[in-house]
Amino acid sequence: MHNSYAQSPGAAMTGVFRTMPGLALAAAMMVTAAPFQASAQPLFDGCPSGPILERFTDFGRSGKMPPDLGKWLNDADAQKVEPWKPFDNVDYVGVCWVSAWLVHTDEGSVLIDTLYGPFIGQLIDNLKATGTDFADIKYVLMTHGHFDHVGGAAALKPLLPNAKFVMTQGGWDEAIESAKKSEATPRAWEMIEQDVVVEDGDTIELGGNSFKVIETPGHTWGTASYLYDVTDGDQTYRAITIGGLGLNAIDGPPQVEAYIESVDRVRNIVESGDDRVEVHLTTHGFSNDLDENRQKHLARKAGEPNIFVDPQALLNQVATLRAGAVERLEIEKAK
Repeated sequence: MHNSYAQSPGAAMTGVFRTMPGLALAAAMMVTAAPFQASAQPLFDGCPSGPILERFTDFGRSGKMPPDLGKWLNDADAQKVEPWKPFDNVDYVGVCWVSAWLVHTDEGSVLIDTLYGPFIGQLIDNLKATGTDFADIKYVLMTHGHFDHVGGAAALKPLLPNAKFVMTQGGWDEAIESAKKSEATPRAWEMIEQDVVVEDGDTIELGGNSFKVIETPGHTWGTASYLYDVTDGDQTYRAITIGGLGLNAIDGPPQVEAYIESVDRVRNIVESGDDRVEVHLTTHGFSNDLDENRQKHLARKAGEPNIFVDPQALLNQVATLRAGAVERLEIEKAK
């Protein structure tokens, strides 16, 4: 029987998707929090999804991180994104290349993912800019153990006195192991001790919202996705944050097969209508034109639909994701 975690009073307490090449997100995983030296000319004008994805694709083909891309990935100024609201109860508090979402309820807020290294200060500033009392953040839902999604947990934990940090057992294991392996390197990062462990089907109830855990292994073995409600005026929609998008760090065919099963499961959730999933709030914005859609959303006129409510776009993303995984599976089987 699955567990349901409810917040108790006084208790201490995450366009069309285009598959990233296997090595592309691996590059991101290898980017560190090393000091950044500013360049005279920014690599990108703003946060354009297409050009960013193209550079990652080029990297995926060559297997070598272009110095200017690596520099951009750690450039706090170039990555800066002011907080904005895709929905009435959701703030985007991430940076250009990696997301963090803050979901508000009547009984407190839930943060999805923690950023890392040079962007932790920016995340903290973004959280403050939303007007959120840090004591009101009750949960930090983490999608998986890669440092760009959990590397900020150690800095955030002492600042969020009532927050429980949540991940699957596999996610905790991979994050703690990865941080430990980094200790002897110039790129060391810290991970907090294991806190709340969730598994498939668990729900976290808070302030009338229900955050459901869907284990979606493949990106990593411990990856989880989260379903939750988002509001737009008097309308409520079910959103998903898919926990892992790229096929990096693959250890053989079984992992790719698990990825395909997870993608199929997401598709089935959307098509069945049981969870009313119509929105994808992504972990990496350039994967599905997040910034371009942000600009359209901010220019939205009264009565116009919310551009982020688009179940067909989500199904298109999933179809492309699956096609790339099928190709990758053949590569893995041929090794």
